[in-house]
Amino acid sequence: MEARLDLFTNPVLGKFIKHLNAAARVALDAGVPLATLELVELRASQINGCAVCVDMHAKEAAHHGETAVRINLVATWREATVYTDAERAALELTEAGTRIADAAGGVSDDVWLNATKYYDENQLAALVGAIAGINTWNRLNVMTAQPAGDYVAGQWG
Repeated sequence: MEARLDLFTNPVLGKFIKHLNAAARVALDAGVPLATLELVELRASQINGCAVCVDMHAKEAAHHGETAVRINLVATWREATVYTDAERAALELTEAGTRIADAAGGVSDDVWLNATKYYDENQLAALVGAIAGINTWNRLNVMTAQPAGDYVAGQWG
């Protein structure tokens, strides 16, 4: 499989990605656990069918100590017993924010209020930013038909 555009050598997309990467670092600095962010990014990528991001975030999660059980069950987190209530709230917010067109009015007040039980305002802002960011990455990769499978964990820092 060959990509339609090279995301990293195209000058326009290169500038866009530079800013997207800088935005992603903001979420890490707000106090949301790295494990939660990886699960959020993995789940959104599964929903969006982005093989590049599923590959990357599954491998990054494992690289940072996440168990295979938790990585493998994230698609079925509602039925799995291996996630904390805070992680469940983040995953619920991820699904609602990723499937925003599926629900009249977008993210429901119930989903938002549940997340406020576990995350302060800055952490919620970071989660919103991370969810928006991974959805952007998913769309970039899917639209340009980026091939997946050869990501090496830890290569981005």
